[in-house]
Amino acid sequence: MNERLIKVDGIEICTDSFGKPVNPAILLIMGAQSSMIWWEEEFCQRLADAGSFVIRYDNRDVGRSTTYEPGQPGYTFEDMADDAIRVLDAYKIEQAHIVGMSMGGMLTQMIALRHPERVLTITLLSTSNFAPHLPPMEERIMDFFSNMEVVDWTNEQSVAEYAMDRSRILAGSKHPFHEITVGNLAKKEFARSNNPASMSNHALLTGGESYLSRTGEIKVPALIIHGTEDPIIPYEHGKNLANEIPGAVLLTLEGTGHELHCDDWGLIIDSISKHSSLPN
Repeated sequence: MNERLIKVDGIEICTDSFGKPVNPAILLIMGAQSSMIWWEEEFCQRLADAGSFVIRYDNRDVGRSTTYEPGQPGYTFEDMADDAIRVLDAYKIEQAHIVGMSMGGMLTQMIALRHPERVLTITLLSTSNFAPHLPPMEERIMDFFSNMEVVDWTNEQSVAEYAMDRSRILAGSKHPFHEITVGNLAKKEFARSNNPASMSNHALLTGGESYLSRTGEIKVPALIIHGTEDPIIPYEHGKNLANEIPGAVLLTLEGTGHELHCDDWGLIIDSISKHSSLPN
C-alpha cells in the first residue's frame, strides 16, 4: 500500500495508489458506509497492471479520513464531490477517468457536471440518478438498514458482523459468498477507522439534486455497469442512466447484486480499461 494523508481545506483525506504515475489516472470512489479497502488491493493492482495509475481514497466519515460526530455530518454531497478534485490536485493530476460505485457513482455524475474540465471518462457501477419514476430498494434492505442502532460501534466483532450481514444481503445469486474474505475486510476496516460509528452520517447527507436532475447534460463517455439482481439500486436504475447519458454504454452483470465480486473483476477491469482508452 502507498497510503498518503492529504491535508487540505481543514480536512484530511486518506488515499492509496497503484501503478506508475506517468500512466493515465483512474480515480476510484467507493459507496456509502464503505472505506477504500472495498476496492480490494488485487482489483486495484490488476487495473493498474492494465496500464493505469489507480488512486482510491477514504470518503469523509470512513477509514482514516476526517470524521464527524455521528448524526452531525458537517458537509454535503457537493463537498464530497469536491473532495475528489482535492485528491487529484494533491497528486498533480489535471484530468482523470472517474469510477464510482453506488454513492460513489452518484458523486461521479456530480463531478462530471461540476468539474467537467477534470474528467476524461466516467464509469458508474451499481448507481443511479434517482429519478422519481425508478423503483425503490427492496423492503428487506430498508428493514436491514433501519436496525443499525443494534450495532456496537466500539466492538470489532459487532461491527464486522454488521459488515458481513450487509455484504450478504446485497449479494446476487450468481456468485458464492466469500465469507472469509468479507470478514477479513470488515476487520481491517474496523482497525483503520477513526470512528466506525460515523459511517452512519452518509445516510443523512443533503445536496446533489441540482446535478442529478441534469444527468443528460454529461458530455464525457460513460460506461454503466449494473447487476440484474441489485436489491438496493435495482437494475432499472442502470438502464435509465444508459438511456439518459448521451452515448452511454451499458454492461449488464447477470445474477450480480450490489457488489464488486471477484468473479466479475476480469470483465469489469477489461471494460474499464477499454473505456478509459477511448479517444477524447
